[in-house]
Amino acid sequence: MPKTRVLIVDDSAIMRQLLTEIISHDPTLEVVGSASDPFVARDKIKALNPDVLTLDVEMPRMDGLTFLEKLMRSHPMPVLMVSSLTEQGAATTLRAMELGAVDFVTKPKLDVRTGTLDLADEIVEKVKAAARARIRTRRAPDGSPKPAAPMAHAPAGALLKSTHKVIAIGASTGGTEALREFLMPLPPDTPGIVIVQHMPANFTKSFAERLDAQCQMRVKEAVDGDRILPGHVLIAPGNFHMGVQRSGATYSVRVFSADPVNRHRPSVDVLFDSCAQTIGANALGVILTGMGNDGAKGMLNMRRAGAHTFAQDEATCVVFGMPREAILAGGAEHTLPLQDMPQAVLRTLADGER
Repeated sequence: MPKTRVLIVDDSAIMRQLLTEIISHDPTLEVVGSASDPFVARDKIKALNPDVLTLDVEMPRMDGLTFLEKLMRSHPMPVLMVSSLTEQGAATTLRAMELGAVDFVTKPKLDVRTGTLDLADEIVEKVKAAARARIRTRRAPDGSPKPAAPMAHAPAGALLKSTHKVIAIGASTGGTEALREFLMPLPPDTPGIVIVQHMPANFTKSFAERLDAQCQMRVKEAVDGDRILPGHVLIAPGNFHMGVQRSGATYSVRVFSADPVNRHRPSVDVLFDSCAQTIGANALGVILTGMGNDGAKGMLNMRRAGAHTFAQDEATCVVFGMPREAILAGGAEHTLPLQDMPQAVLRTLADGER
């Protein structure tokens, strides 16, 4: 079986060495070259034809975002970003996801060698996932890629306002863009939404702010005790689990620290299990693109508790891991393309109010 060919693009010689050491250690991966800036990378992509690119954000002569945009226009391929764990780095990385990057790894701030070696398993896993990912590009009439056009917004008032309905969503690799596409069409009176997106601390706040500027619903990073209200979306903060709890006649979120579940914190299973136990048939579960199996057991528990459940189909997933596992476990009642899911969810909620 041929190895996955990887090209490393980073202006730091130390990082190039460390990434080469980590990636080459896996027998299924091969580092075919490295580049210190995008201009060198451009020539090496043509000469070496790699399967996956790891790309630094801040580089001399041309920044990573500019290069990524040019790359996706001329030579679309799986790209894994290597980003600093800062607010500025978070915004840049999220923009990279919009431009077509598959996923990202956060650079350690201190003791780069030890910190990067500690990330070895994550780096290898994400390189492998990137190699399997579907690169979604849309072509404009002139041949250049453009983002998928947003669906028409559902009419406001399409749903009855009810604090008793809660939509719970789980996502991982490819989820930042999938969530944006899911949330943008939803009207401002949609029942409250709670989301677990696998993402480290410092990134979820920037991610929520980015979605808030693009969606009709209000989006924020969740704080312990936040009420789940119509028209509001709460995103679990990085490195904390989030569950739902009853709060009088309504529901609120519990944000807490505990051991990772399925190697993740936040974990989709934690959120879905709490919805099954606390909300039952008044919840609706959605699982989107992502690698691994987080959320499969929790979605099955939601369905057994009477909730309607939806999984994204393989054709529209960047990585068909989490939805596939939920489907195989029997937790997914419906399997749909991403572009059809918002309207299907709205219809299901509206039918339940009649």
